[in-house]
This record gives sequence, structure tokens and C-alpha cells, in this order.
Amino acid sequence: MNILVKKGTLAYHAAEVALSFHFEEEKVPAGISVSLDEAGGGLITEALSRGDFKGKHAETAVLYPVKPSGPKRIIMLGLGKKGEFNLEKFRGAMARAAQQVRSLSVKQFAASVDLGEMPGQDYSPEAIVEAMVEAVVLGLYQFVIFKTVDQDNIKEVDEFVIVDDRDSVLKQLKKAAKTAGIIAAGVCYARDLVSHPANEMTPKDLAYEALNLGASLKGMNTVVLDSKEMQDMGMNALLGVARGSDEPPKFIIIDYRGGKRGELPIVLAGKGLTFDSGGISLKPAEKMDEMKSDMAGAAAVMAAIKVAAELALPLNLVALVPAVENLPSGKAYKPGDILKTLSGLTVEVVNTDAEGRLILADALYYAQRYKPAAIIDLATLTGACVVALGERVSGMMGNNDELKAKVRAAAEATAEKVWELPLWEEYKEMIKSDVADYKNSGGRPAGAITAAALLSKFVGDIPWVHLDIAGPAWGTKDLPYIPKGASGVGVRLLVRLLRDWPAGKE
Repeated sequence: MNILVKKGTLAYHAAEVALSFHFEEEKVPAGISVSLDEAGGGLITEALSRGDFKGKHAETAVLYPVKPSGPKRIIMLGLGKKGEFNLEKFRGAMARAAQQVRSLSVKQFAASVDLGEMPGQDYSPEAIVEAMVEAVVLGLYQFVIFKTVDQDNIKEVDEFVIVDDRDSVLKQLKKAAKTAGIIAAGVCYARDLVSHPANEMTPKDLAYEALNLGASLKGMNTVVLDSKEMQDMGMNALLGVARGSDEPPKFIIIDYRGGKRGELPIVLAGKGLTFDSGGISLKPAEKMDEMKSDMAGAAAVMAAIKVAAELALPLNLVALVPAVENLPSGKAYKPGDILKTLSGLTVEVVNTDAEGRLILADALYYAQRYKPAAIIDLATLTGACVVALGERVSGMMGNNDELKAKVRAAAEATAEKVWELPLWEEYKEMIKSDVADYKNSGGRPAGAITAAALLSKFVGDIPWVHLDIAGPAWGTKDLPYIPKGASGVGVRLLVRLLRDWPAGKE
């Protein structure tokens, strides 16, 4: 989609559709709606005075001016109650408006930054623009590349124009729109990776995507380790999980150098199970098709480092992706096996469906060689986290309060909710093994926490946060700007975290 910022007045801009913003219980037009109403012959005033349009959150009404001097159509968009307004509610309303435009088979629409009298918090024009662009791009996302029947009937919107008549802010608005467009495209990139079926997104395919990033973006380099190199290194936990599949595993290393030479990098690690059957501890058949999404953590960190490079963030970053399939076969690893990890620590396999923590164990220990400023891992790690927190919230655990506070702030800014779970010593007792150093499952009680407790054994003293994104990574119903299926969760959170990271800090 083409995102443009133009100087002008929305009421006289030749748009197919213009958006008119309204708070609940407004009886007369306000802000940009005043001039839109005049250009449209008073239709907005009529709709408000008759009570046909209430202004409830995400409510829409389509108006058709008889003799338009500007836009051909006006969509009235409800922003809800003034006292409850925030950027997340605005994103939801903007996404609904964009979807309404698409349903009209219209290719282009426009809006202004002027929301009328701003309630509560005074959001900057740049913040409004970023929220607008993110909502429009993410709200219109569709994964349709495998559809061949009635392909001509798939509706798309080609252009969104933001119109403003102030010379003083036009440059900043253009920059904000460009930034938000890059971030939203990164989320869509992650959604695409996750949405691809497992036969089209194998570890090799994921590695190919990473190599393309390294070749196409300034300051970026990608290295992919194969089975032999991992074996020589001692990544036996990762290789153990991969053993049951004919698809060879890959260990992906994406290095972005946007910071000063010698500045400590931030490591982002993402679980890359391109398909997870559970292995010998086979999952139920129902919804096993959704296990193509078990590489959502990998998709998030790949997208985040892509966005960081495109925004030229002044940081050094490393993304690590252990990419494997977990399948049952005569070669597959088994309950009762003991795997020696890259760190030298041994792990007893209690359940082969607790595989994500095994591949991440090797990845997190590998991360230590960078002596990073911080490690953040994202993983669709446990169903237990979904039971505890539901489908909209990621579980957060870690060893550093300052880093957790930064992640929490980024989560609040992006509305990608996280909730901290404790990581007390008694949980670490639950993963001790009778025959090895640790076991890969502590059983049903506190399942999300004991999984993180195992990961904690491989990060040393480096500041570390683990995000269990099993709930929000794959949606079961459409949300305002998040479609059913792959959500791309984690990308916006990570990018916000990186944008706020102090430049030059070690």
C-alpha cells in the first residue's frame, strides 16, 4: 500500500473517501468535520442531529454528498467516549474504517490528523499519524497468496493519504508516516512467515529468508550453520529435536551493526519450530495444522531486526533462530533420552513435546559469546501460558528488573500486553533430574514458569527476558487490526524497545 502525506485541506482533497472523526454524544461537527460537513452539504450535521450516528467506538456511516466539492464519499468514524480515548482505541477505529473502505471496493482514501478537541492525554500529531498508518496497514492485511479461485474478487486498497495544511509539521508527519509504514510492513512480514504452510516454510526456507535479509539491507549480515557445524560445536539439544525429521535443521545468525564499533549488542532469540507434531509425545490431531505457527518467535525477531535496519537504528543487534521440525520417526529422540547441550549441561527428555526450550537452550548459550548488553527471547513455548493468561497476553519472565521494566514500557506503548510471572528458586527445583542435570519438563504445575526456569540456566548473568507468546501469536478470531491466524505479535513491542534503547549504552 502507498502511504502519502500531502499538504492541503481534506474537505477539498479529491479523495474517493474522506474520514470524518466523531466522539460519542457529539451533537455537531468538530475539528476537520466542520469543513467536511460544509463541503458535503450538511450531511454530517444531519446525521448527528437526527441521532442516526452515535459516535460509538469504531461505528461507521457512509455519506454520499450530492454535489461534492471534494471527497466523493465521507465515512463518519466513531472514536467512542472522550474520556476513554487512547491510541489503541484509535488504532481499532482506524482499522475498522479502512476495512469499511475496502468493502466499498474503493482503492484510495484520505484522513486528517485533526481529531477535534483532544481529550485527556495530548497526543502529538506524529503519534496520531503513526497510529493511523499502523492501523490501516495492519487492519487491511490479508494472506491470500495461495488462493487461486476467484482471485479477481479479492479486494485491496492501494493508497492512504494523510492531508494537513500546516507547513510547520508536514516534515515531521512525513517522517512519522514513513516510520510507521516500515514497522507495519515488518509485522506483515512476520505474519506472512508464520502463515506459510510448513511444506513451504521449512528450516531451509526460513534460512533462505534470513539470507535475503542479510543480502538486501545495509549493515546486515546473515550466517546459517548446518547440521555438521552444529554437531562440531556441540549443539546436541537442538540436533536431538531435529533428529526425527528429514528436513535438516538450520541455526540462523543475523547480525546488524548500526551502533558504534565495540558497542555491546542486544541479542534477540526466537523459537523456530517450523512444524511441531510433538514428536514421539504426539499432539492430538485437532488443531495440529496450527503448529506451523510454532516459529512465530523466529518470525518476530527476524522482522524486528529487519525493521531496525530499515530505520537505521543506532544499535548493534544479533538475531538467533534455531530452526527445526519436530516429528516422530525411527530416528526421533525419545522420552528418557539425555541430551548434552552446547553449554555442557545435560537435560533429560521427559516429554518430546517440550522441545522449544531445548533448541532455545543451545541458542541462548550461544548468545553468551557476544557478551551482549541484553538477551530477549520470544517463543510460542507453552500451552500453560495460554491457560494462565489467555490468548491476548504474553507471559514475561527474566532475571533483570531494569530490562523487564523496559519491556513492560514497550508493551504498554504498543498495547502488546505482557504480564510478569515469578521465577523463584522453588520453580527451578522442579526441573532437576534424577539422572541428568535437568529435565525438560517440570510437569503440569506452573508449566510456563518451569519452562522459563530451564532457559534461565543458559543465560548466565546477562540481563535476560523471556516472552512466552503462545497465546497471542495465533488468533482464533478477528480483532480490529489483527486478523484471525498469525498476529505478528512481538514485532512492534521489540521495535519500540529498540527505538527507546539509549544509544551508545553498553
